[in-house]
Amino acid sequence: MAKAKAPRRTLDSYTVKPINKIVKPGDCVLLRPSDPSTPSYVAKIERIESDGRGANARVHVRWYYRPEESIGGRRQFHGSKEVFLSDHYDIQSADTIEGKCTVHSFKSYTKLDAVGNDDFFCRFEYNSSTGAFIPDRVAVYCKCEMPYNPDDLMVQCEICSDWFHPACIEMSAEEAKRLDHFFCENCSSESQKKLQNPHNTRQSDAKVETKRRRR
Repeated sequence: MAKAKAPRRTLDSYTVKPINKIVKPGDCVLLRPSDPSTPSYVAKIERIESDGRGANARVHVRWYYRPEESIGGRRQFHGSKEVFLSDHYDIQSADTIEGKCTVHSFKSYTKLDAVGNDDFFCRFEYNSSTGAFIPDRVAVYCKCEMPYNPDDLMVQCEICSDWFHPACIEMSAEEAKRLDHFFCENCSSESQKKLQNPHNTRQSDAKVETKRRRR
């Protein structure tokens, strides 16, 4: 008669001995890929379980996809440390965990003073079957109307507050870094018109104030 399998038990935490780190549900981790030439996989631990003796630990994970792993592939606005929270769940041996990492919100990531090897950011959820993203639209900037890539240098217009890539406004990165003030082409043209016709400027300002009072 075959022995009945011992029931598996859920763990609150687990010490990954090769790296001497404690992991818990909710932690983001790096998992060893089968192909050593590819980057570590990024995942969020949903649950940890082991056999009755506390051995053979397994982690239930929700995968983060890198842009190049998505159906549409990497695009110009994707950051080098960007990942997508997918709907792909899996079970892996806890021994494949290579380390812990942090997946920041997009806003938090852009405020980091320094980005480490274990820092990532996520602004999209990703459907691995359809290739759809949530949200399906994000704010766009510059003449090129592209979403913000935190790896790219951008300059902000002091009037309209829009952001621009130096290359899109025929400026080198070095020139952009030396700027004390910047006004985009549209705002510069508007300012010039107002200087040439101050009477119209006063009328325009009055209309704006009237609209504000009506709100």
